[in-house]
Formats: sequence, structure tokens, C-alpha cells
Amino acid sequence: MAALRIAFEAPDTPGNSAAAGRKPIDFAHLAAQTMGDKALEIEVLQLFARQARQVMKEIVEGESTLRAQAAHRLKGAALAVGAVDVASIAGAIEQNPADTSLSDALSAAVLEAELFILKLCR
Repeated sequence: MAALRIAFEAPDTPGNSAAAGRKPIDFAHLAAQTMGDKALEIEVLQLFARQARQVMKEIVEGESTLRAQAAHRLKGAALAVGAVDVASIAGAIEQNPADTSLSDALSAAVLEAELFILKLCR
């Protein structure tokens, strides 16, 4: 039952790198996407975390065209759950897949979102 209180007891992430102290997940957006179903929110976030980890491997190891395609998929998934920072950086990679320096920023944003999701699910 504790996991169902996701929107009300979101964990604080001290030292979080999100802009202006924003949480890695926009709960208002997520609630709108899931029609307020807290169990569905948890399920969707867990799916996103798994997908993000898999796609990161493609982005880091792939050639330019594959990087752009993987970044596009990740951007869409991130927008669906309200992971705005992940979506923003994935969008930058999608637009400029040859810029491998963006991978580090994306890795950090994905890790921050994953850790946040893990805290929510404990």
C-alpha cells in the first residue's frame, strides 16, 4: 500500500541535478497519463526505468543512425512518464547523434530518474 502513495510522498533527492530542484518525474503529468491510478504509475515508471537502461546501451554503443533512433524512442518514453530532463537530452541526441559528449549527460539524467523511481518503489 505504501507504493500507492507515490504522488504524495515522493522522495527528496538531495544534490539532485535537475533544473531548479525539480524532481526527475513530473507527477502531475504522470497522473494525467495514468488517470490517477497509483498502481499503474508504479508499473509505468518501472517499465520506463528498464527501457531507459536498455536504450542507453544502444545510444552509447550504436552508430549515428542507431543512436538517433534509440534517442527518439527514449525521448518518447520519457515524455510519456514526465521525465522531462531525460526527454530533453535524448531529443538533443536525436537531433545531433554524432555528438557523443551528450551521452554522459543522458546517462546522468537516466540514472537520476532510475534512482528516484527505485526510491518510490521501496
